[in-house]
Amino acid sequence: MGRAQRDGRRGTAHPRGGLGARRALKIAALAVLSMPFLTACGIEDVLRFGFPEGVTPQAEQIRHLWIGSVVAALVVGVVTWGAMFWAVIFHRKKKEEAADAIPRQTQYNLPLELVFTVIPTIIVAVLFGFTVLVQNYADKDEATDMTVDIAAKQWNWDFSYPGHTTPDGKDVVTIGTSDTIPILVLPTERSITFNQYSNDVIHSFYVPEFLFKRDVFPLPDKNDQDPTWVIDRIDREGAFVGRCAELCGAYHAMMNFEVRALSPVRFDRWLELRTQVNPATGAPYTAGEALAAVGREDPTCGELCAPLATTTYPFPTDRTYRSAQLPPSAAGS
Repeated sequence: MGRAQRDGRRGTAHPRGGLGARRALKIAALAVLSMPFLTACGIEDVLRFGFPEGVTPQAEQIRHLWIGSVVAALVVGVVTWGAMFWAVIFHRKKKEEAADAIPRQTQYNLPLELVFTVIPTIIVAVLFGFTVLVQNYADKDEATDMTVDIAAKQWNWDFSYPGHTTPDGKDVVTIGTSDTIPILVLPTERSITFNQYSNDVIHSFYVPEFLFKRDVFPLPDKNDQDPTWVIDRIDREGAFVGRCAELCGAYHAMMNFEVRALSPVRFDRWLELRTQVNPATGAPYTAGEALAAVGREDPTCGELCAPLATTTYPFPTDRTYRSAQLPPSAAGS
């Protein structure tokens, strides 16, 4: 085969290679764009960038801040990546250049340096400003419709309702045990103040649908912590798992609770029952007994009035336990 024929074949190979590269790029772009439609994630899930769906106004503000920050980061990333790839592709060393040739230098380019200084400063300032606004809103302290006290302990939670007493004169309280997940029953459409403290080590009150966690300190006044925080309301009924988000000892992973959000009418009836004696037991209604009673009075309440937690379950505290830890329904099937 002559040189002309070889050169001719090599010359015709370039368009095919270019077409192949463009085709691969199109397929990759199509794959990326179709991922939300081919997975279980909907468009809203993709736009939340992994954040759970919030149930309070504070959670919505935090979500907006998060999405704005991610979008800003992606824009900066795309511009940066584009500049990098542009430099790699269009500023490669040419074959006709000498081996020791030095590319054109652009140091001390004052306009370019000003751009690289001013734009990041503006981005940081804007993000800082929005962060301060959202933080001040989430940390505001104002009068609310009701108050709940949160007491953390190794390795469970107690929830009490000041101003509401049982027949024996004590505050209505839900006490968590290793056998029963404590249920924090709250009303929707009402503002709530939470006072929190720890009986031993540092814990952290975390409900994913609230989109923030609150560290729970022992002796908060001496530890320079504000133990009070507020939510404007819970927007919808539901059951939401809660966890301790601070490593607090051997059974930290088992320190779960559940938030049960009820309509104001159902919540008021539940709290009224908590201040009364259960005729079946001769003792004040527990949280679960009162929920079950509300469910009997209002059959439409359904699982919202289940006497036990529905989003999590107790864990065995036996250190010699070696079999898989399964939910009660799965373990009994």
